[in-house]
Amino acid sequence: MLSEKIVLSPEEIYEKEFKVDARGYRPQEVDNFLDIIIKDYAEFNKLARSYERELQSLNDENTKLKAQIRKLQTELEAAENSSSSSNTINNVDLLRRISQLEKIVYSKMNNN
Repeated sequence: MLSEKIVLSPEEIYEKEFKVDARGYRPQEVDNFLDIIIKDYAEFNKLARSYERELQSLNDENTKLKAQIRKLQTELEAAENSSSSSNTINNVDLLRRISQLEKIVYSKMNNN
């Protein structure tokens, strides 16, 4: 991922040769500075690989959690549907009982 955008590797920096002019830089200073850059570059590469592994792990965990959410939502909807249908059944039963009780009460009232 990141390696596609990185132009130089630590090895390429280490192996780079510069031409020396009469008024050029001191080769030892350039070498010392490039050594620091190489160490930084190597550490950067190490961190980038570590972050890529962590990102992959978090993406995997995110995918699992999304699947769990979908499963729980499905279970919740099923539970809500079954409870509402059982409430409907209970309501129907209650209405029948009320109707039967009304018949009994009205029939007693009419008989008196």
